[in-house]
Amino acid sequence: MVEHGDIRVVHRGGSKIDFRQPVITNDSRFLLCASGECVKVFSTSTEECIHDLQGHTDLVTGVLLRPSNHLQVYSCSIDGTVRLWDFTDGILIKTYVIGCPVYSIYASANHEGVIFIVVPMLGDKRSELFQLVAVHLPQSGDQLVESRELSAVLSNVSSNPADIAFGRGGEYIASAKGLQLKVFFFKKQKSYEFSLKEDNKKGGLNTFTCVACHPKDDCIATGHGDGKIRLWRNFNHKKEYTYSTLHWHHNAVSSLCFTPEGTNLLSGGVESVLVQWRYNQESQRDFLPRLGAAITHIAVSPDGALFCTSHSDNKITIIQSCVKVSAVIQGLVKVLRLMARTKEGESVQTDLIVDPRSKALVLNGKPGHLQFYSLQRDKLLYNLDIVQQEYIHELGLEQFEVVKAAFDASGTWLATVEERKQKSAELEVNLKLWAFDEQTQSFVLNTTISAPHEARITAMCFRQATDSQTTMLVSTSKDGHFKAWQLATPAHTEDEGPSWSCDFVGTYHGLVPECCCFSADSSLLAVSFQEVVTVWSPTSWELLTTLSQPPGAIRDLCFGRLSCSKYLLGTTAKNLLCCWNLLTCSLEWSTSMDISLLLADPLSENMAAFCCQAGCTDLFVFKPSEPRPLFSHKAVCSGTVTRAVFAPREKMLDSCEENSQWLNRSQLHFLTQYMDLMTFTTKAEDDRLMASSKQLVIDDSVAMTPFYLLLGKHRHQQQENQDPMSSLSAERTPLPQSSVAIKELLQTPAHVLPSTSFLCSMFVQSLLISVTDLSGCRENNKKAEEEMESEKEEEDSEQEMESSIVRSEQAAVSVQSAECAAPALTKAQVRELRRLKKLDHSWLAGLLDS
Repeated sequence: MVEHGDIRVVHRGGSKIDFRQPVITNDSRFLLCASGECVKVFSTSTEECIHDLQGHTDLVTGVLLRPSNHLQVYSCSIDGTVRLWDFTDGILIKTYVIGCPVYSIYASANHEGVIFIVVPMLGDKRSELFQLVAVHLPQSGDQLVESRELSAVLSNVSSNPADIAFGRGGEYIASAKGLQLKVFFFKKQKSYEFSLKEDNKKGGLNTFTCVACHPKDDCIATGHGDGKIRLWRNFNHKKEYTYSTLHWHHNAVSSLCFTPEGTNLLSGGVESVLVQWRYNQESQRDFLPRLGAAITHIAVSPDGALFCTSHSDNKITIIQSCVKVSAVIQGLVKVLRLMARTKEGESVQTDLIVDPRSKALVLNGKPGHLQFYSLQRDKLLYNLDIVQQEYIHELGLEQFEVVKAAFDASGTWLATVEERKQKSAELEVNLKLWAFDEQTQSFVLNTTISAPHEARITAMCFRQATDSQTTMLVSTSKDGHFKAWQLATPAHTEDEGPSWSCDFVGTYHGLVPECCCFSADSSLLAVSFQEVVTVWSPTSWELLTTLSQPPGAIRDLCFGRLSCSKYLLGTTAKNLLCCWNLLTCSLEWSTSMDISLLLADPLSENMAAFCCQAGCTDLFVFKPSEPRPLFSHKAVCSGTVTRAVFAPREKMLDSCEENSQWLNRSQLHFLTQYMDLMTFTTKAEDDRLMASSKQLVIDDSVAMTPFYLLLGKHRHQQQENQDPMSSLSAERTPLPQSSVAIKELLQTPAHVLPSTSFLCSMFVQSLLISVTDLSGCRENNKKAEEEMESEKEEEDSEQEMESSIVRSEQAAVSVQSAECAAPALTKAQVRELRRLKKLDHSWLAGLLDS
């Protein structure tokens, strides 16, 4: 057995980007947000991810711009550290070790060298009591700095960053929790507390949900569970405080934020509407509706040019200050609505599948949709509306959900199953077949089959059809039948196109089928009926054989691939992994393992088995012909893995160690119980990615300009390959269009280049020529002009001779054209011939005489 060695588990994507409030930089060019264990830096104009600030070893809980340097940012994490980054270059500057989990971070320009963080009161992750403390950051040249001296500011605060905010000029800080609002004044070193009753007269909830402080005025805005917003004033007195009430939201206010000048207050909630209130003119308000999902956070750029909202579907919307959406950054859509029948914590009901055309990962997305997610770019491509009904946001309302999806081998057909179960009605099931449209480059609904089975569909798969075979889909159901659906050509010419119909219905002794799969060559179909595996011929629908040992209900079935295609593997409810030999129809081997998921690599003989043990999941990679695993990895993640897929690589790995050969052609991705998309990488892959991200090699002896970084290296290589005589002309010759340097310049994203004004001034300076070089160039030009004049005189004297030579040679060419069709001499060739005739060849006659 080969241990994991240099293979490690890394985040491929899918981490929540709406977990904490995002941050917009001072120039509104970049947006930073916490995403799992890293901080992502996005361009606000192109929506592309520019940097992944990686270094934390646990969940990142906060991102904050450094008040004293607008090009640096703080991040805090559960790992007990606060890290300082240069986000423009993606460089870690310093790590401050706090020593306990950090849940949020705050800072003020008036408190230089001090940050405020929320930590557990007992210094333990399991503590439910939190406190706000001040951390004095030591001035040290070391990259790793101990900062364990904490000064308590407020106790019993909320761990939610939205419940704490700095007031005007950093003079005070406001904290809300439950029904209590605390305001701490730094100069007085005194705090005031204000409480609300649990329920008001109209039955609303007064619980505090968020806090925001006016930047220019002594005013605190608080959001509440009943949708109201309260504006608090005179809170520097215990009994003379006042507040006014604003009300538009029908449910809890999730986020509040003032604009930098304090002229507007922004609010959001589950209505998916951004509300903009005029300060001191609260009756005037603007709305930006239909943002797609509930608003969880609101942020404003320091210059007030951009707003941004985070949403519960893992999306960030960038909005211009004129209340117009300018960009949308969409992460892996989180499936938030859990159905009662799903497993606890499992929100993805479809399997993870790969679109054969786009190589995108396909799974549940927005309610009633399938999302197509690019694994290479960690970006959502688009959502495909399967249910095609408006989703109603109402608690307890049962609506159609997509529960199954499958592609055929070419990606031409997509099959989906949608279900809806109402309390007083029977289960509604629809089977839909979608055809890929080349013009729209999307899937179009071809056939809808209502009630394809009398009960819930348990599995379905396509046959890998060859040229002589028609496309076929097999579905199994709790009603005890499996059905074969076949694509039929239109019977009449006036029909629009082919459609699907049922071709065969199969059953076995009244048992319930659970799973099905086709062999690699589509010559066999395996269907499991509880403890029995049946093997059928798809061409004649003849039952070929049955496999029924050892006992235990079959949960997964997989055929071997390539050289292992004679094997059929299955997992049972008795925690057994069984391998049958189809040539002998006997059990080849079995082993005791609690396997939660079994899947085969379509491009190799390898198979992967996820085994749940002691609250964690282990991975085993093996070949059916060899019961000993090729690779194993203990505790790849916590919880149980129930969704995984082998995704084909765009380019096969060139050099791979022996223990990682199974990653050559495909890459294994799996989904954790927290909806984090994980994968396995090798050291060779990491080295290649690191090398590709490095800049061009810079020569310290040459003045550094932005254009030199892109063009200097390639121009230097060209000059080395040229001889000294052609160096002068080479400097004056522009780079060809196929130059690698020009390709780099044109392909470099605009958002990572310096500003045009900065490039222009430095580029013009690099074109200036010194006085000494200029005088030398003038002397060389004078000599060149004299040579050109002498050559011109020779050309004029021999022009008549040249014309006669041309006529005689053209005549000779015309005579020979009938025989060999030789091309006519060009003017340059004629001139070269004339020059050869003028040469003195007397030395050759002397050699012949001797």
